[in-house]
Amino acid sequence: MNPTITSGDPAIDIHDLTKRFGQTEVLHEIGLAVPKGAIYALVGPNGAGKTTMIKLLMNILQPTAGEARVLGVECEGLAGKAFERIAYVSENQELPDTMTVTQMLEYLRGFYPRWDVGLEQALVRQFDLPMDRKMKHLSRGMKMKAAFAGSLCYRPELIVLDEPFTGLDPLVRDELIESLLERSPEATIFLSSHDLAEIESFASHVGYLEEGRMLFSEEMAVLSERFREVTVTLETPMKLPHNLPGAWLQAETADCVVRFVDSEFRGEASEREVAERFAGVRDVTCEAMPLRAIFLAIAKTGRTQSQAAQIAARDRRVGA
Repeated sequence: MNPTITSGDPAIDIHDLTKRFGQTEVLHEIGLAVPKGAIYALVGPNGAGKTTMIKLLMNILQPTAGEARVLGVECEGLAGKAFERIAYVSENQELPDTMTVTQMLEYLRGFYPRWDVGLEQALVRQFDLPMDRKMKHLSRGMKMKAAFAGSLCYRPELIVLDEPFTGLDPLVRDELIESLLERSPEATIFLSSHDLAEIESFASHVGYLEEGRMLFSEEMAVLSERFREVTVTLETPMKLPHNLPGAWLQAETADCVVRFVDSEFRGEASEREVAERFAGVRDVTCEAMPLRAIFLAIAKTGRTQSQAAQIAARDRRVGA
């Protein structure tokens, strides 16, 4: 299902957003614009800063520098009525343990003038919620369903989700994703997740965060087009040249075969460049890559570059 991307100001607009805890910089000058109507997936390894970014957007934390706006409102000013338009669900969502599902929904209903009772009833049926059971007695999956129901019933314009699918079985994930897709024509969805296969199936945009820095942010279709796994078969074995393009990641050779990931694939132009770089090319194949493979290629390249920088710094210290 493709969401409708609308014109106008972004739903989320971030400029040079930085967050430090003491001397530790968790986010570094983040820039990001999420168009209205997008389903935006923020991905990255553990410790990349995804949860910190979301807490800054929700005014749970305050930035060290830079600025962020959500639905046109400065994030540091988000309060009260602004949250009638925003839903926020995290993997560690706190729910009123002593309330039943019915009591929780009745309690929340009073805070949201736009609460849709018909939608509430539909979600209760869709999620098969045990209405008379206390929250503390629900499974993790059922708690997340209850949290989603309580967050979607007032038809928010922006839905922010922090690792919503962690630890859930596939059936529960599918039900939650289905409920999100049903809301996508009327809301912007921004979520962080490690469940790359699920994200790839429905996200319209993706951003990659690593060590507090945004490495890229683009439409999923554009990302899929520019990454290719390239296999080059040669007439005779050869060593890898030292001057390979920077966009060629994880290059390796075995006998007469060279493999690498092209992160700036340009169709026939890229294939011509391969022929120019290697002598005696017999065959070139360029395969599309799933999001998980792209994620791993970027992560491994970043790790290798970091290790190389550490070695170079050590050598400089020894030389000095």
